[in-house]
Amino acid sequence: MLKLIPLGGLGEIGLNMMVVEYGDTIFVIDAGIMFPEAYMLGVDFVIPNMEYLRQNRSRVSGVILTHAHEDHIGAMPFLLKEINVPVFGTPFTLGILRHKLEEHDLLETVSLHEVRSREWLKIGPFEVEFIRVNHSVVDGVGLAIHTPVGLVVHTGDFKMSQTIVGGMLTDVSRFAQCGEEGVLALLSDSTNVEKDGHTISDQEIGKELARIMEAATGRIIIALFASNIARIQQIVNIASARHRKIVFNGRSIEVSVAIARKLGYLSIPEGIEIDIEEVNTYPDDEVIMVTTGSQGEPMSALARMASGIHKQIKIHPKDKVILSSKFIPGNEKAIANIINNLYRRGADVVYEKISNIHVSGHAFKEELRLMLNLTKPKFFMPIHGEYRHLVLHTRLARETGIPDDHLILAQNGQVIELEPDSFRICNGVKAGRVLIDGKGVGDVGRRVLKERRILSEEGMVVVNMAFDEETGIVVYGPDIVSRGFVFETETGYLLQDAQCVVLEIVEDVTPDVPNRVDRIRRRIQTALRQYFFFTIGRRPVILPFIVEI
Repeated sequence: MLKLIPLGGLGEIGLNMMVVEYGDTIFVIDAGIMFPEAYMLGVDFVIPNMEYLRQNRSRVSGVILTHAHEDHIGAMPFLLKEINVPVFGTPFTLGILRHKLEEHDLLETVSLHEVRSREWLKIGPFEVEFIRVNHSVVDGVGLAIHTPVGLVVHTGDFKMSQTIVGGMLTDVSRFAQCGEEGVLALLSDSTNVEKDGHTISDQEIGKELARIMEAATGRIIIALFASNIARIQQIVNIASARHRKIVFNGRSIEVSVAIARKLGYLSIPEGIEIDIEEVNTYPDDEVIMVTTGSQGEPMSALARMASGIHKQIKIHPKDKVILSSKFIPGNEKAIANIINNLYRRGADVVYEKISNIHVSGHAFKEELRLMLNLTKPKFFMPIHGEYRHLVLHTRLARETGIPDDHLILAQNGQVIELEPDSFRICNGVKAGRVLIDGKGVGDVGRRVLKERRILSEEGMVVVNMAFDEETGIVVYGPDIVSRGFVFETETGYLLQDAQCVVLEIVEDVTPDVPNRVDRIRRRIQTALRQYFFFTIGRRPVILPFIVEI
């Protein structure tokens, strides 16, 4: 029977990864990352647990990518290091992936295969058709997966748009044809199910950006997602119409623009683009800068401008800064800090809360309803969203006439077995989150995060001592140093009294006691924890370093 196994993306935003399995053949749809949550101190990003794929590596026949966003392709280098299988994606998606693989020194060893919408791909018993969808990145596709038990439609990330911007238009007629052929199961993006109505047109966003730029008397600085090529093309068109020069600044923006131009997705008129070094040679009212940092990333170009440390760009009083993106939950404070710093430097800032300058790439409720009505699935499984999104999407499916016993509300790691007339959710496989910190993969777990949290909240106290190995007499210390605990010049008595606590323990544990150093170390940890909590109400990490010489 057909098995669907979500390894990520159900019950969370990001981390998207779906396993499709029949007999001896497995293929994977997407392998994305998730950005760390607030409690994941020091973590760079998160990838799905891929243990199931490692255990079945001989059966994995390929990976199909729906589009180029990080939450769908960001984990690919880690997957391909473990299992080197063919990868299938549209030209822009693979263009971004190639750059990512090059950074990981994997490009020469990986097999990448370009596909386009309306093309078919055969993987074992599966035949997969690629269906163009409109999203906030070019070259997005949904999938019509023809399996031995029936047709499964995977929407990818999509929205329905009534206007074409950058050639992106969801292929409604092909989804409708799938519905006529008979869809066994629909797997549909749930991200914006809470939002009523329809997404507004990208053309409306273009008009609003043009209006704002028309009124600007100084430089225009626009921060957005680097992959939003259609928005970048709109900005280029506005710059050309108003005889402004345009400059791209920020590594991810520059990479995306280069790939999009090479593939023909972005057209920049001759003579309009200038280098960052040339910006100050033009009058302020002739310059538009497209840059990174719309999510408050600390070392992004916009953040460096806001803090005054950008090498080439200093904010001028008449600068108009536009943040053409939504505030991703968790980034609000960092974005607010950048906005505040830009205002302090005299710039005027426009962002989504005060102007209509961004439209989501994910379908609103009525567009999700339309997808259900077009495909008319026998079974429905919501994907890509937090748990409340999945629940609300099943309710929407129920409203369109799908019976309760045909709604599949699953979680990561569960195995959904599909047959022509039934499904069941079986015992799961190992799933979860793997934390990436620097070059470490999975070596940061709950215990390390707890220690980091305590260190960040309570600080630490280090006790340094040395004993004479033969006599057991203290020859150095106790020297007590604290970090992030107390301001030593103000409350030095605390550490002096702590030295007394340590010396009392040393006197109590005589030299003839077996394993004396270990006993002293444990007692120091316990006694200092109690002492500091009693005197100041804090629980720092206690690190005794004791040596015998």
